[in-house]
Amino acid sequence: MNRLLAASAPVLSLALAIALPQPALADAEDDFTELREDVWQWTLDNSPRLATDLGDRRGDGQLGDPSLGGYEQRLEETRALLARVDAIDEDALPENLQIDYALMARDFRDTLEASTFAQTRYITFTNRGGPQQAISGLPYSSPLFTVADYESYLGRLEAFPEYIQQFIERNRQGIELGLTQPCEPMEGYENSIAGLIAETPEDSVWWQAFETRPAAISTSDWEGLQVRARTAISEGAFEGLGEFLEYYTEDYAPNCRADASPGIGQTPGGQDYYAYRVRSFTTTDMTPQEVHDLGLSEVARIRAEMEEVAAEAGFDSREAFIEHLRTDPQYYPTDEESYLQYTAALAKEIDGWMPRLFGRLPRLPYTVQPIPAANAPGNTTAYYESGSIATGQPGIYRLNLTELDQRPLWELPALGVHEAVPGHHHQIALQQELDIHPLRANGTFFTVFVEGWGLYSERLGIEMGLYDTPAKQMGRLSYEMWRANRLVVDTGIHALGWTRQQAVDYMLENTALSEGNINAEINRYITWPGQALAYKLGELKIRELRARAEAALGEDFDLRAFHDTVLENGSVPLDVLEAHVDAWIAAELAE
Repeated sequence: MNRLLAASAPVLSLALAIALPQPALADAEDDFTELREDVWQWTLDNSPRLATDLGDRRGDGQLGDPSLGGYEQRLEETRALLARVDAIDEDALPENLQIDYALMARDFRDTLEASTFAQTRYITFTNRGGPQQAISGLPYSSPLFTVADYESYLGRLEAFPEYIQQFIERNRQGIELGLTQPCEPMEGYENSIAGLIAETPEDSVWWQAFETRPAAISTSDWEGLQVRARTAISEGAFEGLGEFLEYYTEDYAPNCRADASPGIGQTPGGQDYYAYRVRSFTTTDMTPQEVHDLGLSEVARIRAEMEEVAAEAGFDSREAFIEHLRTDPQYYPTDEESYLQYTAALAKEIDGWMPRLFGRLPRLPYTVQPIPAANAPGNTTAYYESGSIATGQPGIYRLNLTELDQRPLWELPALGVHEAVPGHHHQIALQQELDIHPLRANGTFFTVFVEGWGLYSERLGIEMGLYDTPAKQMGRLSYEMWRANRLVVDTGIHALGWTRQQAVDYMLENTALSEGNINAEINRYITWPGQALAYKLGELKIRELRARAEAALGEDFDLRAFHDTVLENGSVPLDVLEAHVDAWIAAELAE
């Protein structure tokens, strides 16, 4: 039986609620803690990969349900859960539960608002993400210690063809409605599918899980698992990928959108949908035009700082220094191994600063590894992959080792502090270990907080002394300019009707990013509307709160305490963060 249906209780009418006797404080707390646990169990029921990451075996062998029917069922259950949330008096809850309440209510309302747009139902993958990426990551993210672990791993490979059929059917309905991704940003997408289909199971990415037998598995069990693996890879992974490749090349790609302006605003109801995406990703009420205008002002401010750095480096203009940085071979790695080693050594240097910036550090370590070869072409420069103590997986700072002539060394200090520490690894690993309910620790993700913290962390590199040359200073400023440019080009593409080339030209003019990186980024913004806005808006809010705390507390301002305060509730919307920091400032002043 579905946990939601088993746990749900009828919502009291307003009249009956008013008539209840008023020791309702305890009732409200009990009702909410019961609801919170129901929501967590429901989340795990619907998120088999998350359950596995936490050592919960209920999702073994499952990939989830990507079908439209499954989506509609989850919406129905979300409505029932929100009704239970609304039946509880938030003001009657203690302060710690009020945060849980606010996040839960916001998440459910956001999900239901998203469902009012056809784009949510039918545009289900981007140029960077799809079912092939999810399954190709299994060897890196799955616990692989016991027979049960391997059976779950193989069960997911075996389930892939059915998963793909459900995924294809949902997207096929999108084609009929004209709701597809634009053509140009998706060029070459088929290679990310075909590149995973090897000549033999032993040549595939999934076989690496069988290269070394774990000590807990007997030789006979191991041989049996290997036999099953060959079939699971060939008839599961390869077959599902082949079906997806055929669908994409023969049905989807020929029906991609070929509008001069590739923005989502060009689709039916697209302007309203994009305005929703802006609100959702930023957790603000800003309009696309307001975000665009903020971006223009940030670009102007950062340009002035870049001019100063160029002059310090002995160049007549920002443009001349950027051209030097883009073209001088001294700034670029010569081989994959040296690039990876340089990045790893820099990461360890940054590790040494962490106790000086934070009072609370996570237990989970991280490592530096390449982006898997099949996923690397056309992908971003780097990204973070969260780990799990429960399953023995470290956090992973993934580095793109393709197109090394587009990967300047001067950007690595800013890149490292964003993706690893004190950025994503520190924040996400710490959230997983906080003394908060697991629903918040593992099931809550607000992009504006997570990515805003990542960008704020780049600025902490100044205090670490990482940007000790004009080239590295320009690297940091270029990364900040990159995020400011996002406010301009994302809104330009999706709300103001910009062409793809307009967006590329704008970033070429205003950042020091290589042309290859810019093209990859623009493709990402086009196919993932609104997500890129979160970085700068989140960073600006954290900087604003730090300045407020420094002004209020003066010599008593403790940077480590401020950082711990920002992070101690995990990922939260900006209004919740602001209220929490203001309360911390008031408490500090009262001491």
